[in-house]
Amino acid sequence: MSESLHGRLMLLDSASLYFRAFFGVPDQRDDLSEPPTNAIRGFLDMIASLITTHQPTHLVACWDNDWRPQFRVDAIPTYKAHRLLDGSLEEEQTPDDLAVQVPVIRDALAALGIARLGADGYEADDVIGTLTARHKGSMAVDVVTGDRDLFQLVDDAAAVRVIYTARGGVRDPDLVDEAFLRTKYAVASGPAYADMAVLRGDTSDGLPGVAGIGEKTAAKLIEKYGSLVALRAAVDGGDPEIKGAQRARLEAGAAYLDVAPMVVRVAPDAPVAEQDLTLPTEVADPVLMSRVASQFGVTSSFNRVLSALRIE
Repeated sequence: MSESLHGRLMLLDSASLYFRAFFGVPDQRDDLSEPPTNAIRGFLDMIASLITTHQPTHLVACWDNDWRPQFRVDAIPTYKAHRLLDGSLEEEQTPDDLAVQVPVIRDALAALGIARLGADGYEADDVIGTLTARHKGSMAVDVVTGDRDLFQLVDDAAAVRVIYTARGGVRDPDLVDEAFLRTKYAVASGPAYADMAVLRGDTSDGLPGVAGIGEKTAAKLIEKYGSLVALRAAVDGGDPEIKGAQRARLEAGAAYLDVAPMVVRVAPDAPVAEQDLTLPTEVADPVLMSRVASQFGVTSSFNRVLSALRIE
């Protein structure tokens, strides 16, 4: 497979990275009446580091056009409900000092000429899933995220891996491939991870899972039966090896299991626009870059990205 690959596509889970930058990079302002810049600086510095270390030929900042899509809420109403701004049915809780930096990050990407793609009604995860499905087999794919949900995309045969930043950041990430999934989660593949995650649930996303089925039990069941579909068929078919409390739990969770896969699995076919994803070879908008750099004092961060891109 590797001999037929032409290039390396890096897909950034943008919100995951700029939230990490906001909370991880010190606010250096002496005067709090000045605009905050720590997320902008951190995000640009992450891009510079990722390009330098992993040498992608193509790069996309994947965007949440909808951080809580209606189709997922319709399936499981608790989906991300705990992250809603008080009194809102749509708006996510975001620190004010971060919210004002997000439009500047968009401008910085536009100025540099780095592709930024979203899809209305879908999350960045779905954009990542769609671009992975679209390009794997022709390019190696690196997914950069702090979100375990995207482990479902790991595919050694197609050279798809996850650069997982939750513990060590972009400088010392976990490189998640199928061996990592086997060692850490006792599942054999990306799709098996997704099936395990459905059973286990995820409190950070408001997904209850099947009551009484933890991560280890979920992994053992998926390993034994091969997939969630096969496990459910065994339950429905009266497999005598599924008995007692475990059978009762899986039967009680049937309604949840009917809908949870469509919530957990990322879309492979979101309406993501076709766009040139190659790394820029020149600054796309020097005037905009100059304005952002001077207004927010991020010249050095821009310069690090330009150096990584080898743009004079």
